[in-house]
Amino acid sequence: MDHSHHHNTMAPPTTGGHDHGGGGTEGGHGGHMMGMVMTFYFGYENVELLFTGLLINSVGEMVAACIGVFLLAVLYEGLKIGREALLRRSQVNVRYNSMPLPGADGTMLMETHKTVGQRMLSPGHFMQTLLHIIQVVISYILMLVFMTYNAYLCIATALGAGMGYFLFSWRKAVVVDITEHCH
Repeated sequence: MDHSHHHNTMAPPTTGGHDHGGGGTEGGHGGHMMGMVMTFYFGYENVELLFTGLLINSVGEMVAACIGVFLLAVLYEGLKIGREALLRRSQVNVRYNSMPLPGADGTMLMETHKTVGQRMLSPGHFMQTLLHIIQVVISYILMLVFMTYNAYLCIATALGAGMGYFLFSWRKAVVVDITEHCH
């Protein structure tokens, strides 16, 4: 059966001939790469960052992109810790619930738990929702930056996250309930 009249309209995506600083062609396809780069590489020429028009072609542009990604990752970590602090300040309806528990010698012990709530239609909850949306968007942007597989951008992302954690996480209050049985 002759299939020469069939045309393949599902051509694989290419990046328009960008070699991402790798020098040479990928897969012997005349300078066009098939699909995405799936290995980490160090390069600063023809690096597409998030948008088709945002193309890095020099060392200076790569340094600026790395600084921007670094600061975005720091902001992301600060936003996470800031949301926790805001949540603690906006919590209302503190209740203490006591539960009877059997003791080891057959007696009944009372265990007290603190329950903290927040109203759904409160300004604090609306602010938390807005900040959550911003946090999710930033996290996906950082994920997409990392998925460029450009080692410089990946390192900037990781260092920014580390710096943000270092700068903001020490303020994070860790509460340990001494009555908690599962540590």
